Amino acid sequence: MPIDLFGPYKIGSLDLKNRFMRSATWDGTADSLGAVTDVSVDIYTQLGWGGVGLIVTGFAFVAPLGQAIQGQYGAHNDDMIRGLQKLAEAAHCGGAKIALQIVHAGTASGYLQHNKISCQAVSTMPDLSRPHREMLDGEIEDIIDGFAATALRAKDAGFDAVQLHGAHGYLMSQFLSPLNNRRTDKWGGSAENRRRFHIEVIRRIRQVVGPEFPLMIKFGVIDDASDGLSLKEGIETARLMEDSSIDAIEVSGGVGSPAVVASESVPEQPYYRQRAAAVKKAVSVPVMIVGGIRSLEFAQNIVDSGDADLISMCRPYIREPDLINRWQNEDKNPARCISCRKCFSIAMKRKEIACYQERHLRRPI
Repeated sequence: MPIDLFGPYKIGSLDLKNRFMRSATWDGTADSLGAVTDVSVDIYTQLGWGGVGLIVTGFAFVAPLGQAIQGQYGAHNDDMIRGLQKLAEAAHCGGAKIALQIVHAGTASGYLQHNKISCQAVSTMPDLSRPHREMLDGEIEDIIDGFAATALRAKDAGFDAVQLHGAHGYLMSQFLSPLNNRRTDKWGGSAENRRRFHIEVIRRIRQVVGPEFPLMIKFGVIDDASDGLSLKEGIETARLMEDSSIDAIEVSGGVGSPAVVASESVPEQPYYRQRAAAVKKAVSVPVMIVGGIRSLEFAQNIVDSGDADLISMCRPYIREPDLINRWQNEDKNPARCISCRKCFSIAMKRKEIACYQERHLRRPI
């Protein structure tokens, strides 16, 4: 019997109307301070009415030295709360739930490099050209406190959940990866020490938001680079995060680029499916799969096979914010996104993410 992807689903205390989620997507619309703008609100209003059960925001930095890119949301101080409230309200108006994704970029900050500011590094990296310095123990503790304070701001702003960004080579990935973490203190060396940052972030967030507020993670379960984090270590970290009260895991990549990425020539190729299936077998909390999914048929097959519990997509919602409504209302054709990746170039230039095919070429749908 096929699982009803459009039926209600529960993550901890969070009730969702279906099993579809919008994966965190940088949209370039925040102002120079990281504050939400009217353009930001319009994006989330469209998503909220589009039928998706859970929206995860574009990543929001937890500290000024944690900013990754221009146009990124900030959640690093209380001045950001009012704008964040507007995003939550926009999603809720359409019946969606919303999680704030929070991040520290570490050495993966193009923003700091552009502004000639030294990055905070887990370890000194001789092969890294951008200015950086290894953090002291007290600085690491301050960043962990920053994650906790930011999570509490999200709760106060009306978000339904928080998602940690523990993937794509940002700071949490850097702590976990032997490629970036060469420390010899309690934060590095053994697998236990390299995952200490994750466990402490989760523990400290729980202290301030309480046991019921949903806490998720986008998790790079394995590095896509030789001699990096192994799948075995990633799976064990997932188990320990569950023990530390993480509520859901969205499976993604760690340090390095994914081995396979959906493109115009191969628009549908769920390139994290095997990883998601491995995590699903190891934990009891809900597992989300993201990357390369473009059709309802594929989504149904993934969930029915037991490889994941929820379907997470990013770029399809840039072209079609109402994709889930379309699928639910009998039009089962695949997403119109062709994976050209030009939407993010538009966001860099115009401070508003949009589908290149729709806005520039005006091709018939």
